[in-house]
Amino acid sequence: MKQAEQSVGWHMLWWLFGIGCIPVTFPWLLYHLYDTVRQNRRKARLAGKVVLITGASSGLGEALAHSFYKCGCRLILASRRREELERVKVALINTHPTVPTHPPVVLPLDITNLNDVPLEVQKVLKIYPQIDILINNAGISYRGEVINTNVDIDIKVMLCNYFGQIALTKAVLPCMLERRSGHVVFVSSVQGRIAIPYRSAYAASKHALQAWCDTTRAELAEQNIKITVVSPGYVKTSLSLNAITGSGDTYGVMDKSTEEGFTPEYVAEQVLKALLREASEVTVATFVPKAAILLRSVLPSVYFWLMRKRAKTVAKDK
Repeated sequence: MKQAEQSVGWHMLWWLFGIGCIPVTFPWLLYHLYDTVRQNRRKARLAGKVVLITGASSGLGEALAHSFYKCGCRLILASRRREELERVKVALINTHPTVPTHPPVVLPLDITNLNDVPLEVQKVLKIYPQIDILINNAGISYRGEVINTNVDIDIKVMLCNYFGQIALTKAVLPCMLERRSGHVVFVSSVQGRIAIPYRSAYAASKHALQAWCDTTRAELAEQNIKITVVSPGYVKTSLSLNAITGSGDTYGVMDKSTEEGFTPEYVAEQVLKALLREASEVTVATFVPKAAILLRSVLPSVYFWLMRKRAKTVAKDK
């Protein structure tokens, strides 16, 4: 009798569960199926598209090159380091020999030389008639205390992470506007949404980039120009190793959080998915950073208190 009652109880529980979840689950499954089909169709249409990727010589930029090359895109690989770009080009051709695409074009480019950026874009347009997709991935990181950071360092970080990005975008936009078609992707950071201690210059540059993108997205919507901002959390690259300090020295340390971060390949696939969905904004992060972004909006005083605690903890560990 007792077992029968338990059986009835379990059946009742599952029935209630089904009644509550089916109305949610079924539409979700339909949307997921629709989204998958739509992404596959858009992915197929990427074949032959001209894609310019900055910071393509290593890390996330290199992973992005592999993701878009596999889609049959015509790649322009941009970075300051020609030798590394050549290595990535060879790796793409050797790793994906069956992909029906064009050999990648190598473009040595320093986006901080703002006056040279339009001239470099014109070089690309002599090779290809248009640039369909621009992925702004180049950037530098920073570690240091506000009070001990030379203002030259703030300028250097802002020049690379903000002014260089928009200079390149403004140089590419005319050819997109002429065709009334184009997509610009900015690889920002969670720190473009929230700021944490000892990252002032970096967070400021990403906040500025976020604001510029929000404005530009609205202004160019009627011209069929898409703007996507992808804000990753920690990614396992050499970004922290190459970060600059307040004095301008190289940080040279692989942070534990960076070491345990997402792989570049995973983030590159999320960038590709965001582009296929034509998403305005995507955050690629674990629960804690996403919760912090929400907390900053809903309960800012609590967020500020937590950041003060974090600053004290980091200061003690130094």
